[in-house]
Amino acid sequence: SGMAIHLILGTAGHIDHGKTALVRALTGVDTDRLPEEKKRGITIDLGFAELSLEDYRLGIVDVPGHERFVRNMLAGATGIDLAMFVIAADDSVKPQTREHLEILRLLDLRAGVIVLTKCDKADADWIDLVEAEVRQLVKDTFLADAAIVRTSATTGAGIEQLKEELGNAAESLKH
Repeated sequence: SGMAIHLILGTAGHIDHGKTALVRALTGVDTDRLPEEKKRGITIDLGFAELSLEDYRLGIVDVPGHERFVRNMLAGATGIDLAMFVIAADDSVKPQTREHLEILRLLDLRAGVIVLTKCDKADADWIDLVEAEVRQLVKDTFLADAAIVRTSATTGAGIEQLKEELGNAAESLKH
């Protein structure tokens, strides 16, 4: 094929729900590169990593979820093409999850993928409940028909399927 199409993928979701580990599993890049972030275990600045898929190259912006970084996030959020909405399977939807969804809605996005992280830490029946809750949460949004991918950054489960679904979401922007 010709040249890869460049898009920006914004990752959103609760601060402890494993976005950084997920990005590392997808790309091999650790976006928490500041010593201060390492020490506190949170993402302060906009991390950046790139994921090459067959026809697309996705620049991944890790959206900080902390209240006081929302302003910072919006500064970096213009020009996001796709969303990766992250919810930890062992924790489910939290107030910050809802807040992040609202911010994604403000950005007028057309496509995205929902990712359940830490699926190695929850049993299948519980994950089914979490998935139902997430479906309910996104039902009136651009993520209403989005794929939900169950992943574990620890075991690598679901990572290849996630890449595939990100490719599908990117493809859907053409239409």
